[in-house]
Amino acid sequence: MAISDKDFELIRDFIYNICGMYFHTTKKYFLESRLSRRIEATRVKTYADYYQLLKSPRGTEELKFLMDEITTNETYFFRNIPQLNALETKLLPEIVETKNKMGFRKLRIWSAASSSGEEAYTMAMILLEKRSTLLKDWIIEIVGTDINETVIAQAKEGIYNAYSVRNVPDIYKRKYIREDNGKFILAPEVKKFVTFNKLNLYDDSKMIFMKSFDFIFCANVLIYFDMASKSKVVQHFYNNLQPYGYFFVGQSESLHGVNDKFKTVHFPGGFTYKK
Repeated sequence: MAISDKDFELIRDFIYNICGMYFHTTKKYFLESRLSRRIEATRVKTYADYYQLLKSPRGTEELKFLMDEITTNETYFFRNIPQLNALETKLLPEIVETKNKMGFRKLRIWSAASSSGEEAYTMAMILLEKRSTLLKDWIIEIVGTDINETVIAQAKEGIYNAYSVRNVPDIYKRKYIREDNGKFILAPEVKKFVTFNKLNLYDDSKMIFMKSFDFIFCANVLIYFDMASKSKVVQHFYNNLQPYGYFFVGQSESLHGVNDKFKTVHFPGGFTYKK
């Protein structure tokens, strides 16, 4: 069953107003294929009926399933090595020195759109290795957020497949990951540093409370937003960073034309943004 232009625009605009994700007409087939699964699951007859379902009192529950369908959650541990190297060797020591001078010994990292948790747990493992040296007696808080409740549940479990852990260096794998019958299970000491919560990046009332982060990671998410949505979300990230903090995006993304307050900082193999 093909979706009409009218129904496509109605549902597309509904999604946009909820979470800021914008589906251009070139993505019509993608959205149609995802919606068709939900039409089959909910047993409504048409796309117009499905739109009415989303607007009904049952729509809040159905929206959770729709978000599962339309969000992309492909990720893995140690995904962007140049970023991680820069964090470990240059940016983290810089932040620690700054905070030591201020008398603060607490580090906060936010993995926005954290999916099934690999990025957040990668940070936890890297920081764990610094506990006896750079971060001795420091409080470490890592927060992972996502709009997709299914992947949040997976992240909290901390159990992964071989694909997810394929890039994990042996030293980390030996210390922090246990293999059991083809599953790779994170050590409790890694999991204890990370909390996961549902968060819609487009929700102003929730975003204003995500305060005082030293590092924010939001990789391969802004590509789903139009310019207005990007500007709105990135401004929240800017506000929620410490004055000396760093903001990481995917290496194929850019804040050019989105936000001119951040300063670009280059490092071997990549870049980041500084407040």
